[in-house]
Amino acid sequence: MSAEWALEVFDRAPYITVSMTDKEEMPYCLPLSLVRTDEKTFYFHCAQEGRKLDILSKNPRVCLSAVSKCKPTVGPKDGSFTLEFKSAMAFGTAEIVEDDSEKIAALRAICERFLPQHMDAFETSVARSLSRTAVVRITLTEPPTGKRKQYDANGQEMKWGRME
Repeated sequence: MSAEWALEVFDRAPYITVSMTDKEEMPYCLPLSLVRTDEKTFYFHCAQEGRKLDILSKNPRVCLSAVSKCKPTVGPKDGSFTLEFKSAMAFGTAEIVEDDSEKIAALRAICERFLPQHMDAFETSVARSLSRTAVVRITLTEPPTGKRKQYDANGQEMKWGRME
């Protein structure tokens, strides 16, 4: 699927798994609440200390993956067990945001995505917690990719590019 389609999967996913590799080359993956602010930029927030920040300070390369639809089903043609899904992945580089205005903008975007009904409390919350909150920017290093398996109302699998 197209990069634009993959970005929509990221936007609709309830969380995005961020994968990284520690200094012993051990994989480390976390489902996080990311927000995308443009075609290449994602943000998440966390505590100012912890394993993920330790890993990212030594190796900032990451892989993002997300699933926005996952529905077990029986294949309409042959009765086989299968899974309808929409998924996306992308590679990027993570960096801790130091500038307070960028941190606040990222936190605002995160809150607008996940808690839009509570934006009236945003300013108070940020004033209280900004000094103890880390914000990480992930910049994609290549366009994202996406895959899906989906059937139409007649039981036909919708192959690449078919968007009804």
